[in-house]
Amino acid sequence: MPSDLALIDGSTYFLSTASGDIEVKGAEGFFHMDMRHLSVWSLRIDGEPMRVLASSEVDYYSARVVGTLASAGPGTNPPVSITRSRFVAGGVHEDVRVENHSDESRQVTVELTFGSDFGDIFECRTSPTKKGEISLELGEGEVTLRYRRGDYSRGTRIAFSEPCALTRHRATFDLTLGPRESWGTCIDVTPIVGDEEHRPRQACDSFGEATPDVPLSLEEWLEELPKLETGWDVLEHTYGQSLVDLASLRFRPLEGLSFSLPAAGLPWFMTLFGRDSIVAAFETLPFEPRLARTTLEALSRLQATEDDPYRDAEPGKIMHELRVGELVTLGDKPHNPYYGSHDATPLFLILLDEYERWSGDADFVRELEPTCRAAIEWIERHGDLDGDGYLEYRRRSEDGLGNQCWKDSDNSIVFADGSLAEGPLAVCEVQGYAYDARLRTARLARAFWGDEALAERLEADAARLRERFNADFWIEERGHYALALDGEKRRVDSCTSNPGRLLWSGIVDEERAARVAERLLRPDMFSGYGVRTMSTEDAAYNPIEYHNGTVWPHDNAIIAEGLRRYGFRDEASKLAVALVEAAGKFDHRLPEVFAGTARDEADLPVEYPTASSPQAWAAAAPLSALRTLLGLDVEDGQLTTSPHVPEQAGTIGLRGLRVHGERVDVEG
Repeated sequence: MPSDLALIDGSTYFLSTASGDIEVKGAEGFFHMDMRHLSVWSLRIDGEPMRVLASSEVDYYSARVVGTLASAGPGTNPPVSITRSRFVAGGVHEDVRVENHSDESRQVTVELTFGSDFGDIFECRTSPTKKGEISLELGEGEVTLRYRRGDYSRGTRIAFSEPCALTRHRATFDLTLGPRESWGTCIDVTPIVGDEEHRPRQACDSFGEATPDVPLSLEEWLEELPKLETGWDVLEHTYGQSLVDLASLRFRPLEGLSFSLPAAGLPWFMTLFGRDSIVAAFETLPFEPRLARTTLEALSRLQATEDDPYRDAEPGKIMHELRVGELVTLGDKPHNPYYGSHDATPLFLILLDEYERWSGDADFVRELEPTCRAAIEWIERHGDLDGDGYLEYRRRSEDGLGNQCWKDSDNSIVFADGSLAEGPLAVCEVQGYAYDARLRTARLARAFWGDEALAERLEADAARLRERFNADFWIEERGHYALALDGEKRRVDSCTSNPGRLLWSGIVDEERAARVAERLLRPDMFSGYGVRTMSTEDAAYNPIEYHNGTVWPHDNAIIAEGLRRYGFRDEASKLAVALVEAAGKFDHRLPEVFAGTARDEADLPVEYPTASSPQAWAAAAPLSALRTLLGLDVEDGQLTTSPHVPEQAGTIGLRGLRVHGERVDVEG
């Protein structure tokens, strides 16, 4: 049976079965701006689902399904074919075509059943219980489903180009098709937000003619990105799929942004996330630096200016998640935006510095000086709850996240014996980010803001943090850094992937770096496809637990770059190659996360049941792996390379990397 269909236009997307129908709740449906506008969409031919013969996404925004009558069993020549062509851009345009291939006239009944539960994105994992009223308006050749709760309203208009018998939830077409005759209808689905209609931007047979709400079409996007030259087939296909996936996730969450940025991931996270967007933008910097600039623009505009416990906001803090659906708009959820991320603020500073290194965009760095100063003040003041020099978090919002690091599930910060750590929690990698952010901001202050005093203070603070961190977080008897310090300053002693991010930040003492690298690649940590989030030897390990034993592609991309930073090129390349090989097992599209089961003779990675796919920082991970293999950095406006490409990869070339506005070619 063909795979389900997922068509995307930024935060507008349509998820269906391979037949094109919406059959169940949960992730399926037509979603627009954090609300499900269609929860029922079912085509029946003579009262039966069609028998699907072929079903495929043509582009990330379009699909075609071809089928025949359910009664046409194996061994018979199907007398009738049914074709559904779907395009998602703003709204939905769907063409339904029925063709009689016989020499006799045929009677065919086509029925389309439709409906909407108007589920908010936060409700759709279960069954939405609406506080407002759902109504329906019938018109000539169209029907409008409406939801209203006080002054808040959404609507879904469905219009048919051909005459039909239209009732409250069904359109029926009774057809008489002559020999070799065909019939078709166009269906437009228009989401309505308040009084604003978001009409479909596509028309009939618009394959290859996308009109996205972003600056570049898919063809223009692919044309502008660097060209990969390699004989390593799996890398070539993975690179191409990553570029298409990143294109599909592009959107502009705020008016006036200079370019576009990636939404976090399908289906639940098609919105702006601080941490996710920053990491994805960092991974793509050598290939498309404008994603980083736009991410920084958007996050700067949404930086917190007030103390708001309900949203976990404090002055200078960078946001975690932005939503625009019903529950947020009416105050039932704090995500407008929500600030429960303790790492997005230092990561913002890290991304800005790296963006300037690749782009040379000094004016932008000067423009963001007030944002950066506020972010540094948050790190030094609000982010350090007890004044001990470490960034600790605790939830202040009753609807917020308990864990505010990248491993943000409730059970992710756990001791080796399986007991949960109690907060406030100082997670290890966040201290590494704070260290790196200070050094990078010092460079910006000295080079672009003319503030030598700030630069010197930040460098001195970073040096003190590095010394204290290596004393307080290192667990000599276990040979690795603690995952965190708990509320009593006890070392949370589980062995996790997090110390790999410490290598990325540069906070690890040189004399311990080799031990960290060796520990990450032992069999209890390295599955063969990547470094697990937790050692198989610790009590909480579970290969399909979200943060306690799975493998995350973006995590491994960061670890690989950390290993490269400390000179462990064989180990870094091993991780980069494992990521690419894993992608090959997932049809060249890395999911958000996959199981931590060991790679064996079957050579088959196991899917995580609810992983987002495509997902921005996973789609960008192969690009980061290319950077690792080729040893790409920029110093003083010049690209430096130090390739360390394994034999099976052969020669890898990149044509057209962007460095300070110029195109540069690399081969390794």
